[in-house]
Amino acid sequence: MGIEKLFRKRIIPSECRLLEDDEIVYSDESILVTKWKTLNPKTDFSHGSSVYDYEKGIKVSKFYRDDDSLLYWYIDIVEFSSGADKTELIVTDLLADVIISPSGKMKVVDLDELAEALEKGLITQEQTINCMKQLNDLLTLIYRDKFDTLTEPLDSRGL
Repeated sequence: MGIEKLFRKRIIPSECRLLEDDEIVYSDESILVTKWKTLNPKTDFSHGSSVYDYEKGIKVSKFYRDDDSLLYWYIDIVEFSSGADKTELIVTDLLADVIISPSGKMKVVDLDELAEALEKGLITQEQTINCMKQLNDLLTLIYRDKFDTLTEPLDSRGL
């Protein structure tokens, strides 16, 4: 049986939310692919798609404008856990993120939030260490010009 319910868990602010409107497009033992509309109306983007990579501990999302043009890729460093049963997936955002524009410009963001969460005891040392290792692995792939390997599950599905 596959994933039926997807939850987004945030550390700052603290919340766990069922992503009931996200459509699961594909799922296997290594990835989950979804398409979605924004939870709250935004002026710069309206919808997108995401691939959750269990092995790499990342969520790669494509954010689209209303006219379906790509605004940017947004990569969250995450931790995965099961919910009440194996059909529920809880995705905890470990705060560090990477944003890549269509021109290739890259920004690493929210490391200050990661530090704050560790300082306040909202995230464990182990989670922080895992986050930094996953971020390093992600940046290494990007620097080696292999980002397309992360977006392929979306691109191959026309998402």
